Amino acid sequence: MGFIGAHGVETLKRYKYSGQDHSVVAKYVLQPFWSRCVTLFPLWMPITLTGFSFLVVSALLGYIYSPHLDTAPPRWVHLAHGLLLFLYQTFDAVDGKQARRTSSSSPLGELFDHGCDALACAFEALALGSTLMCGRLTFYFWVVAAVPFYLATWEHFFTNTLVLPLINGPTEGLMLIYVSHLFTFLTGAEWWAQDFRKSLPFFSWIPLPFISDTEIPLYVIVLILMIVGAVVPTIRSNISNVRKVVEARNGSMALALAMLIPFIALLGGVVVWDLLSPSDIMRNQPHLLVIGTGFNFGYLVSLVFLCFPIANALIAKINDGTPLVDELVLLLLYCAYTVGLYLHLAVSVVHEIKDALGIYCFRITRKEA
Repeated sequence: MGFIGAHGVETLKRYKYSGQDHSVVAKYVLQPFWSRCVTLFPLWMPITLTGFSFLVVSALLGYIYSPHLDTAPPRWVHLAHGLLLFLYQTFDAVDGKQARRTSSSSPLGELFDHGCDALACAFEALALGSTLMCGRLTFYFWVVAAVPFYLATWEHFFTNTLVLPLINGPTEGLMLIYVSHLFTFLTGAEWWAQDFRKSLPFFSWIPLPFISDTEIPLYVIVLILMIVGAVVPTIRSNISNVRKVVEARNGSMALALAMLIPFIALLGGVVVWDLLSPSDIMRNQPHLLVIGTGFNFGYLVSLVFLCFPIANALIAKINDGTPLVDELVLLLLYCAYTVGLYLHLAVSVVHEIKDALGIYCFRITRKEA
């Protein structure tokens, strides 16, 4: 058995999901709403895949109306972004309830949901990029989503429980984003792209040394606040929780942290490629870069491909800006390579799990023994 192995099959048969959501908003507002929503869905409906498709449509709208994510799309696009993200959040929350409703909960369903959520980071980052008109910084908004996601998965590996704190990304984070989309429907995307003192006039009354003559788009302030207020505290919490488990087992924290190296290498490789890029790929092709890296993030095995575009960019530096291979071609190959590898992984693992557990994918009826 290719990816899972005999030991993995036995573990799958014993596996039970364990999760805690401490969000007050989820407990008292969203959970009752989701519990009512699940009764509206037909039993045969593939809720997880349908919910994921909403974000694909949202990213596609961003590409059609703002190819470089630095021009304002029509305002109805922001309304669509907000509604599609709300639907994604609802479907993502309801799929587990649907599985329990149909007595079809399984590790396969959880893995499929988790895989879609990993890719969702990239597609929603692209939708947000078109709303904020943040251009090349869209990649870093993807990083802001991907870092907590990866570290939460890393923590889950050690603790066997997915814990969502009082304020968390899947609940309050997504709510803030779709409220921002809906707000932009009223103001226009230019509100985020202009100097923050124009968008928020009360800041112009406050003396701000060192930046008084510098124009800083509001989306830059948003990115900084997300990093300082959400990403950094999450990283500290994840590392602290893993440390407790590792120390209780007399394990090595260095080995635990080494599991983060592939992700760090992915981020570093893409940033180096961008810094050396003769065609400024992050500005001119943000969709291809984020989608390719998003699928790479879902797999984290295709890091070796990044060696080729980095070497190509280095050649351009010493060859009067002329690369050996056109960067757009390399970027298309990067996307095709990472998407192909991810789909191969997904299809292979789905087949292995359904055969091991005697179940079908996208069907409720259990196989006969």
